[in-house]
Amino acid sequence: MDADTGVSATIRDGAELRAQFGAVGPLAAAKVLDHLDDYARRFIALAPFLVLASADAAGQADASPRGDAPGFVAVPDTRTLVIPDRRGNNRIDSFRNVIENPGVGLIFFVPGIDETLRVNGTAAVTQDRALLEPLGARGTVPTIGLIVRVREAFFHCGKALMRAQLWDPSRHVARDTFPSLGRILAEQTAASGVAEAEGQIAESYRTRLY
Repeated sequence: MDADTGVSATIRDGAELRAQFGAVGPLAAAKVLDHLDDYARRFIALAPFLVLASADAAGQADASPRGDAPGFVAVPDTRTLVIPDRRGNNRIDSFRNVIENPGVGLIFFVPGIDETLRVNGTAAVTQDRALLEPLGARGTVPTIGLIVRVREAFFHCGKALMRAQLWDPSRHVARDTFPSLGRILAEQTAASGVAEAEGQIAESYRTRLY
């Protein structure tokens, strides 16, 4: 039994782990670039959604969604990304993490394409108006953003999304079959009633997207 995880048969050695999988295939080994080539830049321009992974100084990890119209992430050059901040819940988890620990990982999604793009690098929080002003949306210029310096960029095969059938409309869950966020938060926190929480979230969706 592993003392840290409470799980039996935990693998804690890199060589032992590699032995379970065998050698990396030649394509997988060679596909990692240290920059954003034309294919990567075109994919980012099509992507309306990404997941940003970060961790604090203690290594406590976090993953956060980011989304807007395709092209909302800027690519000033082949080794740089700029991700604008859109209005949210003010938790600022990712920004606090980046200040403590600049290492980040990104995964970009394009609806209808099963393959994804992974980018790893280092990030910094910016208020540079010249960088952020072109990334404004619906009349609102972001006051803050992330500059990501690319260390690795590579395409990830589509097996996970194919197994999930993520883009198949027939697999989409009817929204009324799962409780609303307002109900969930009201019952989890007891900070307000269901109707009040649902009203606050509806108002936020209506007036605070940008």
